[in-house]
Amino acid sequence: MTWRNWAGNQRTDPRRTVVARDADEVVDAVKKAQRDGLRVKALGTGHSFTGIAVPEDVALRPPSDPALLRVDAATGLVSAPAGMPLHRLNMLLWERGFALPNLGDIDAQTVAGAISTGTHGTGVTHQGLAAQVRGIEIVPADGSLVTCSPTERPEIFSAARIGLGALGVITSVTLQAVPAFRLHAVETAMPLDDVLAGLDELVAGNEHFEFYWFPHTGIAATKRNNRTEAAGPTRGRVAEWVGDDLLGNGAFELTCRLGAALPKLVPRVNQLMARQMAAAEYVDHSYRVFTSPRRVRFLEMEYGIPRAAIHEALAGLRAAAERHGQAVTFPVEVRFAAADDVPLSTATGRESAYVAVHVYRGQPHEAYFGAVEAVMTALGGRPHWGKLHTQTAATLRERYPAFDDFVALRDRLDPEGRFTNAYLNRVLGAPKGEQGRVIGP
Repeated sequence: MTWRNWAGNQRTDPRRTVVARDADEVVDAVKKAQRDGLRVKALGTGHSFTGIAVPEDVALRPPSDPALLRVDAATGLVSAPAGMPLHRLNMLLWERGFALPNLGDIDAQTVAGAISTGTHGTGVTHQGLAAQVRGIEIVPADGSLVTCSPTERPEIFSAARIGLGALGVITSVTLQAVPAFRLHAVETAMPLDDVLAGLDELVAGNEHFEFYWFPHTGIAATKRNNRTEAAGPTRGRVAEWVGDDLLGNGAFELTCRLGAALPKLVPRVNQLMARQMAAAEYVDHSYRVFTSPRRVRFLEMEYGIPRAAIHEALAGLRAAAERHGQAVTFPVEVRFAAADDVPLSTATGRESAYVAVHVYRGQPHEAYFGAVEAVMTALGGRPHWGKLHTQTAATLRERYPAFDDFVALRDRLDPEGRFTNAYLNRVLGAPKGEQGRVIGP
């Protein structure tokens, strides 16, 4: 059966697919793959644009049964099955009076997939999802079931929080939740120059701030999310449908198609969409405010850069868009995050700004993405592991202080490359057992 990712740019025909109901079945699948000399790749929901999760031999779906969820009401520690989608986890936590303190802008990923690729949200005092991890259960290449935490096998725990799927198959993740909270969302359009001039105040003055710049315009759609005890204003079902489905997805799909057919209209269309998509104020459950549906298919590249470099990055990006992104209808997304200590986190050791660019499915992206990547690389940028980029182990090693330590751990846990694929060989280097062997497309 052919496997393909959400965007449709990655596909393969694995030799077999295994759906594991619990950790024991993951152990059994890994041992059988070892017996047969096959590589294993854990599947999420396919929301990575890179080949990080492409299964070349065995496609293994980790446990996802909600019955496996455990919530400690006294501590807020949540043990979730690795294959559970975030949207399901968010709802189950809310029913129990808890929530995750920060989320990315979609909730389609599995728990393990989200942490393994470095999913983050926005908020200069908030860290990414991996920093919320307090324990991991993982099956390495020898088929054992390993539990790790800051005090139990800490070297594995530290690396596996963003392990890229290179260290083994995660079966469950323990996260630190917080009491359920509501967010007051304010979405407004502003001149991009005003946003940039007051950026420090906007970032510091809001718990979660981000903005979207529409290429070929001077407009930015801003989003400010702050905790509140208030019950309103609220979005009714009609307003939610208009915002998320009609404007956020339906009209935007038509806009993308129009831009592809008539590139000369893109600047005017972008002007209109920027103002229409940034005009809302409401209060809702935190996870409903953090995330929104993404039904328009696209390709994406995102880089994390030092926060202090954001103005230089935006200047270079604006120039790149004018030269190479004449028909780009997708806005550029800019977010912020606190530093963390996760070895392969894009925010490891530094407060970060994130810049993400997108193109509509089927549209050429190489020139635009390449020009943007050149700007981000010059600023010490680190690419999101699940989003398109051209970096290799040689170029990434200098950007991560603990890169060689991670690779050494990977080689110890998986010397034969049981969990590798073509993408991981490119960004980490091939394990000793794989060196000299050509794999993947």
